Amino acid sequence: MREEDLDWVVYHRIPETGGITAEDLVATTGFESGAVAASLERLERYLLVRRSGEMVHLLSIRESLIGCQCRCAKDMPFVIENGIIRAKRREG
Repeated sequence: MREEDLDWVVYHRIPETGGITAEDLVATTGFESGAVAASLERLERYLLVRRSGEMVHLLSIRESLIGCQCRCAKDMPFVIENGIIRAKRREG
């Protein structure tokens, strides 16, 4: 199965409200735990999900857009780390 297809299935098994554990995603998708873990890493990198401890949550469109802006705009005065907004450290 292509990574994109795997990611599509995993993404759509995450509830819109609340969250789900990676272990439960393995059970509901039938995929191996390594494949689900790799998919979650990609989905998190693509700013579609957030992992908090054992739980995986979908990001809203607003959260995804803000995350993208923070990642791409180097002059932003803050960063988002693990769902927390922090002021950037000043270099120099």
